[in-house]
Order: sequence, then structure tokens, then C-alpha cells
Amino acid sequence: MRPPTIRDVAERAGVSKSLVSLVLRGSDQVRPEKRQAVLAAVEELGYRPNAAARSLSERRSRTVGVLLNDMRNPWFVELLDGLNSRLHDSGLHMLLADGRLNRHLGEDLTRTFTDLRVDGLIAVGTLPPSGALRTAAARIPTVVAGAREPVLPAVDIVANDDERGARLATEHLIAVGHRRIAHIAGQGVVGELRRRSFETVMREHGLTDTAIVEQGDLTEEGGYRATVRLLSTPERPTAIFAFNDIACVGALSAAEELGLQVPRDLSLVGYDNTYLSRLRHLWLTTVDNAGHDVGRRAAQCLLDRIADPTRPAELLLTAPALEVRGTTAAPRRAGGA
Repeated sequence: MRPPTIRDVAERAGVSKSLVSLVLRGSDQVRPEKRQAVLAAVEELGYRPNAAARSLSERRSRTVGVLLNDMRNPWFVELLDGLNSRLHDSGLHMLLADGRLNRHLGEDLTRTFTDLRVDGLIAVGTLPPSGALRTAAARIPTVVAGAREPVLPAVDIVANDDERGARLATEHLIAVGHRRIAHIAGQGVVGELRRRSFETVMREHGLTDTAIVEQGDLTEEGGYRATVRLLSTPERPTAIFAFNDIACVGALSAAEELGLQVPRDLSLVGYDNTYLSRLRHLWLTTVDNAGHDVGRRAAQCLLDRIADPTRPAELLLTAPALEVRGTTAAPRRAGGA
């Protein structure tokens, strides 16, 4: 048995196909009795609009392409939740692609989004330079979320205030008494902003000589290896501020394997306030970078850009907050020396 069509609905309701279309689009130009007749016919017949046909008639796909730097990053869960909730409110659906997988396969799914004629594109996280992304941004309304790059014409950027967040983390460690503090640094512009803020705060407190920066790679393994290097030095730090929660979990593992108790022997601060930080056996002190808010604001920026593609690009920053939990405390010896 064939599924009901819009023609069947029109015949059952005793109206034209165009009037059925107006009702299905939520138009307010239909008399209440006609609207009720159409909705009753839809219910009786079990009619479901054909999304593909509707896209062709409206010249819109009602989809948004979302390209993530790495789908394994738990911070994206919060961001995507905020993003999807706002898009859903506007009748749009997300299509996800994993940038890490793209690089592994030697493909660029940005072109796939373009071929699918998505209404907009959101790049989430720090992505490597991409000619396809630049080309797509010139043709499709585009927003960068949770990162500061790439900077492209007419592309909005919605991110956390990374300098402020790093300052909160560093000042917290200094306030509880630490002086020998290390930072496991990230990559890209975000990594540079957090590292620079860490160094600035340490300098403001006269602690330049005891500030240590160790490069990481944003992963748990990278945090583990960086911490092993830091704790293998004669003047090991008494506290570590990691670029993100994942690296901080690696730092926690390294400390425990080396026989150190957190926070008695070593204080740790992460960044992102992911679900990992809230696990009871981890309970990380971390910086909440307002991932859900970043997602909702990025979605709103995209909706605004779809409505007005020529408006000037904006940089919008959300305010971070420090979440103090169980991995920070005063150093064992006065002054952290």
C-alpha cells in the first residue's frame, strides 16, 4: 500500500494542495476551520511530509553541517547539546562529521556538506587549515565554535574567554600557596592564549623563575607523558595546570604511578569541566568554559548569518568560571618550596 500524498490530504480536507502546504509550513494566512480540516486529514491518513521534496520546493535543506575537530573530545558533548537545542528550536537538524577521521582517510567532508546543500556550516574546535573550508565559508553561512581559528571573512567566532579562564586557574593555585607551578600547554591559538595568560599571572606575582611550561598534545597520553617529564626533574612542581580535562586525567595517572597523592603531594587543575571532571573518583578542579552556552550562541550566530549573510563578522566570548573540587590544596611545605 502506497503512503498517503499531499494530494490525498487535500482531497480528504476538501482544499487545494497549496493550502495544505501553507498549513504544513505553519502559515498564519489560513482560516482556522481550513487549518483544522487539513490537520484532521493529516492525522487520519497518517501523512508525513517528504523532507526531500520540501527541500527542493523551499530551496533549503533545513540541515546544518557540523565539522568537529575530534569527536572523542568530551567537551564537545556540552557544546553540541547547546548547539542542537537552539537549531532544533528553529526547525534545523545537524549533520556531524569527524575532522580527525577526515584527516586519517585523506578526505575533507566539508565538500560533502557543500554537495548536500546544507543551510549553514559550523566548525567546532581547532581544525587544521583547509582550502575546502575556506571555499565553503565563501558560499555557505559559517560559524567557528569553541576555537579562535581559522579566521575567515564573514565568519563569526564563538568561543570561551581562554585568557580569563587560564588566569582563574593560575590565580587559584597561587592563592592556596603554590609557587612552583607548571602548565601543560595545548596547541593552536587557544593553546597560545592559555599559555600566555598563565605566564602573565605568574609574572605578576613575581613567580617567573618558578613557572614551567611543558608542551602536550591535548590527549590523556600527552598529559601523562608531560607530567612524567615534569615530575622527573629535581625541582618538580607542586601544582600543574593542564590545558584540558583529558590531559589532566593523564597527569593524575602519572602522579599516582610515581607514588604521589593528589592533592597532598601535587595539585592539579584541568580545563573544560567535562563529565570526566565530575566523576567521583577523579573529581577534578577545573575551569568551566560554558560549553553549552558556546553551542547555543554559535547556533544563534549561524541563524543570524543565514538571515543576513553580509553582516560583519563577530568574535563572541563566553565567561569561564572556576569549579574547585578535590584535586587542589595547599602544598605540603610552606610557600611550596
